[in-house]
Order: sequence, then structure tokens, then C-alpha cells
Amino acid sequence: MHKNYFIVFLSVFTLTFLPSNSLAQRKSKEQPVSDLRTEPKLVVGIIVDQMRYDYITRFWNHYGEGGFKRLVNEGFNCKNNHYNYAPTSTGPGHTSVYTGTTPAVHGIIGNNWYDKATETSVYCAGDPDYESVGTTSDAGKMSPHRMTVTTITDELRLHTQMRGKTIAVALKDRGAVLPGGHTANAAYWFSEGSWITSSYYMDKLPVWVEKFNAEKSVDAYKKPWKTLKNINEYVESASDYNAYEGKFKGEESPVFPHDLPALWDNNGKYEMLKATPFGNSMTTDFALAALDAEALGSDDITDFLAVSFSSTDYVGHKFGVASKEVQDTYLRLDRDLERLFKELDRKVGKGEYTVFLSADHAAIEVPSYLKDKKIPADYVSWDAMKNDFAQFLEFNYGTTDIVKNFSNYQYFLDHDIINNLDLSVQEVQEAIAKEVLSYEGIDRTYTAYQMWQNDYTHGIPYILQNGYNQKRSGDVLVVLAPGTISYQKTGSTHGSPQIYDTHVPLLFYGAGIKQGSTVERTEIDDIAPTIAALLGVAFPSGTTGSPITQVLK
Repeated sequence: MHKNYFIVFLSVFTLTFLPSNSLAQRKSKEQPVSDLRTEPKLVVGIIVDQMRYDYITRFWNHYGEGGFKRLVNEGFNCKNNHYNYAPTSTGPGHTSVYTGTTPAVHGIIGNNWYDKATETSVYCAGDPDYESVGTTSDAGKMSPHRMTVTTITDELRLHTQMRGKTIAVALKDRGAVLPGGHTANAAYWFSEGSWITSSYYMDKLPVWVEKFNAEKSVDAYKKPWKTLKNINEYVESASDYNAYEGKFKGEESPVFPHDLPALWDNNGKYEMLKATPFGNSMTTDFALAALDAEALGSDDITDFLAVSFSSTDYVGHKFGVASKEVQDTYLRLDRDLERLFKELDRKVGKGEYTVFLSADHAAIEVPSYLKDKKIPADYVSWDAMKNDFAQFLEFNYGTTDIVKNFSNYQYFLDHDIINNLDLSVQEVQEAIAKEVLSYEGIDRTYTAYQMWQNDYTHGIPYILQNGYNQKRSGDVLVVLAPGTISYQKTGSTHGSPQIYDTHVPLLFYGAGIKQGSTVERTEIDDIAPTIAALLGVAFPSGTTGSPITQVLK
């Protein structure tokens, strides 16, 4: 009884004599949960295909205030962001951003790869078990079934009991299917003038998509591609006419303006638009239509819009990193981003949505251009190596069949033949690795045995190991010398573990995001856990990255 009186007295004493500012502090720490909520109504994930980090700084003075500059000035800029695995290509890139892990875990080891179980080449998003929706071609036979773990989009869907929507949009099928995850409401991609999908998601296109396709708004982009600004202002790029750029079929030279109507039939008609900045504008048009028709971000249950801008990759491959075409594409993309953000402000509300922007890989300068500037660079031809390599196999093993496949810079060996010859798989791997290392243009080689036995923590072997999947990857891994590629003599490419392919932008903006920047190293598999921490949802099931704490409020 006396104890109860003491408790009452202590409570009264505390309320009566405690300084008022202490009470205020106590109340501020006991805000209602609703006041502490930071989850946005919508997350917009943006991947720019083949975007180097220095495209932000190189074209900075040409950008408007509402696109890239808005993200950098009002959001958070991770300036030292890298892919921590190879090969650096589109399928693995999109998957790693959204799963928070690397090919070693999520299983998407390339755009295409040799499947050891079926002894055939498989496509990262291909799935013959499903039918095309919106086209009579096979372009819609896709699903995420080769991705072995969940995505941040999956985890958001699970967290909300499937009430939060996920819509994914890209010109490329893999740029939509893989970010959408296993549970997306829809993933759409562009084929032969229309936006299509797979029966994995639905049996029939929604009315709004059918209406969008029927309006043929894409026809407005069948027009000459001229520079957005006076071409003489594009001093950040090489001369318009040079020997390092590819050209459209039917063009005499790769210079502005590119007369798309005149080149239409020779370049795949609507497919030609993918290799122009108009492909990004078409993607923005469709993403905005999805935002409206699907009422994304219209309630307190967080939705996800995944958008991939693929045209930057097509343009980079054709014209090269230093081309005026690449510069013009990014200046136009900047305007498309501004258009997207303005609509998000209007329909979702400024401060009510979160954006992250990154890339699926970067790209190398055209080696022939580098060579002319006296910078070490070169090309290698696998065909030129075939004879020497075949002679090596015949001399040492009596057959070339000991090698089943070469793809993604990996040799796949026939273990049955090796065992029948009473040879050690490890020793054969090492012998082939040493032989290939002797060829011109090869910088280093590693074996599967090394990937299995060692735990690399930095450098090229660390990057290779993160890309090495024990069930799916090959027996011998090959790394080309810095500045060296196996590609045509015009245009840029990617795929290596070298820094010019791994350094990509990472920008965060909006609800729950601090304003600032860092030059501390961040890695691509940090994105998904950062968004998961922001949303308060479970990390994707294979997560190996960590939340970037500097980014979050």
C-alpha cells in the first residue's frame, strides 16, 4: 500500500518540479508513430543504360535545373559508386541493382550464357513457357525465372500483402522484367512499334495500354534527329565527323542531322528509334501513362515504378563515348527527366516520392580513338586465337572437344572427357589458363578452382569472384588488358572488370533522403538494402550489400 502512495507522489513530483524544457524534450521523443513515418508514396527506380559517372560532370553546363541537376543539388550524390563484379552488362546490372547482390548469388551471369545443364545458350529473361501479349512475335516470351532471389520490388509487394503496385518499363525486355521482380503487377517493353508484355504477368493488355498503342504516339518521333542545341556548343565531345563512330545503314557518314524517315526501312523501322534519344522520350511517355492509369503513389501504400532508359546504350554502342550523338542524347534525357519529375510533383506530390538513379554499367572510350591519342588501347580477335588454341588442345589432350563453350570471357570444359582421360579438372583448368594468358591482349586469367578456394577482398579477382556463380559459371576466366576490347573498330562497349566499365552514377532524391554527397566507395549491391531500410521492409533474400547510411535521414 505504501509503495503505491510513493509511486503517485513521485509522479506528481516529476510533473510539478521537472523543468518545462525537459518535458518538451520528452514529448519530442514520444511523437506518434505517424509523425515518424518516412515511407514515400512511390519509389521511382531509374537505370540509365551504359551511363558513365563523368556524363554528369562532362555535360553539367548544358543541363537544365530540373533533371540531373535537381537530383544532384537537392538529393544525395554517391560519386565513387562501382559495380563490384563482372561481366558488366545489362542483365546482371539491372538484377544487381534490384536484388542487392551480385551474379554469384542472384544467378544472372550475363545477358546470355552457356547453360551447363542443358548444354545450350540461354537468355537471361527468356522463358518459352509463357506467351507474348500484345504481339504475334516471340518477343514477349519472357519471365524472371532465371533470377534465383527476390528483388526490392518483391519485398515491397510482400510487405504490403501485394497491395502496393510494381510497374516496370523499358525499351529492352530485360530492363523491365528483371527490375520488376517475380511479383510485378506488370512489366512492359517495346517491340515493333508497340508496348508489349508476357503472359507471365497477364493474359491481355490493359485497356490503357491498348489505347496508348492504338494512338501511335511513337510515330511523332519518326523525324530527323538534329542536335538540341547548336552543334558548335558541344565542345565536350569529339568532332562530328570522325573515324570512330558507326552509322545507320544507308548513311554516307555518321554526322548530324540523321534523317530517320529516309533511313527508316533500312534500319528496322521502329527499332531504329531505340538508337536515338527519341527512344528515351518514348519510354518517358509510356511511364507517365502508367503513372496515371495505374494511379501510382495515390495512397499511403507505397508503390514502385521501375524505369530503364535503354537508348543511351544503343547510341553509345553505335557512336561511342566521345560522340556528339551521346552528348545530345544525354541533354535530351535531361529534359525527359525534368518532364518526369514535374509530373511526379503534380500527381504524387513533391516530397511524397523517392527517386534513385544509377546505371547498369558504364563504357570504354573507343580504343581506336585512344590509340590515336597515344593512350594504351587495342582490339583482340577470338577468331585469330582459335587456331593456336585448337593446336594446344589437340597436342595436350588429343581433342578440342574438351572445351564445350566460350562466352562472357569464360571457357566451359567437358568434365566427362577430362575424367575419361584420367586427368585432373584443376590441372586442366590451370593449363588452359596459362596458355590463354600467353596470347596478346590478355591481361590475366583465373580458374574456377581459384574462385572456389579463395576469398578475395579487393581488386580484379574480387570483382571476378562476385560475378562467379558456382552452378552457372565456367572453368577459366579471362580478363583483357586495360583499354582492350573484342569489338568492332567503331563505337563503345562494356563488360570488363576495369574501372571504366564499373564507375557509374548513384543519385538519391526525395522523401527520406538527405542532401549531400560522398566520395567514399559505394557498390551497386548497396542500392536495394538502402531502399529497404528507407521503406522499413525486409532486405531482398540474397542481399550482400549494406545500406548507405549517409543517404538516409
